[in-house]
Amino acid sequence: MVPADISRRQRSIMDFIREHGSVQVDELSEYLQVTPQTIRRDLNQLYELELVQRVHGGAVIKDSVENLGYGARKILMAAEKAEIARLTAEIIPDNSSMYINIGTTTERVAEFLVDRSEMLVITNNINVASTLWPSRGIEVMIAGGSIRRSDGGIVGSSTEEFMNKFKLDYAVIGCSAIDSTGEFYDYDLREVRVTKAIIRHARSVIMVTDSTKLERNASVIVGNLADIDTLVIDDGIPGRFIDLCRQNEVQVKIATSSTSEKKSSGIVK
Repeated sequence: MVPADISRRQRSIMDFIREHGSVQVDELSEYLQVTPQTIRRDLNQLYELELVQRVHGGAVIKDSVENLGYGARKILMAAEKAEIARLTAEIIPDNSSMYINIGTTTERVAEFLVDRSEMLVITNNINVASTLWPSRGIEVMIAGGSIRRSDGGIVGSSTEEFMNKFKLDYAVIGCSAIDSTGEFYDYDLREVRVTKAIIRHARSVIMVTDSTKLERNASVIVGNLADIDTLVIDDGIPGRFIDLCRQNEVQVKIATSSTSEKKSSGIVK
């Protein structure tokens, strides 16, 4: 809950971050028509109140109860997510089956699969289904359940039951937060139950996430590194977390958004 004693301008800063995913001092200065020094003071106070946190030279909302809005999540780390998605699509061969769950990064993976052939995709994400259903080479099955108005995710007991009916080659999953021990989290218990079912029924689990998730908090435990086989992430990942992945025999694929330096590095299981 936002304290009542923060200023109207600071509330505007938080609203801006929720809408856009992240913020830089200069753009806030222009938006609010105040000096950069004023913005820095406001951000420092919000840091001290633990309402925002520093991420890649800017800030995001620090909130362990409510996720960022869908529009903000699509914008945040967009270039990194695109490269993560491209690299993930390269891992998955034609003539394979997979789950794709809820998330803005998993949705980008779907975009890189549209020209593939002889694939089965089962999803609880309306946006993934909308991307893939026109593809002649892909059979798409969508789970039943309650549709979240916020992002088109499908959740609930019937969704979980549907996922339990299959055994597929791959699961492409996202998460909202990862802590230093390797546990990963989300916000909606219904979504988490579905993701757990997906993990149980996939032969190989690929987690796709950007490095800001290592700096965020969420409230519901999904699992830990022992539950996944491959992590695809941008090059903001700290070296100590790569070491933790190695200890858990997780292969790491590192994507860079630089068009001149597209590369990946793997840790062999």
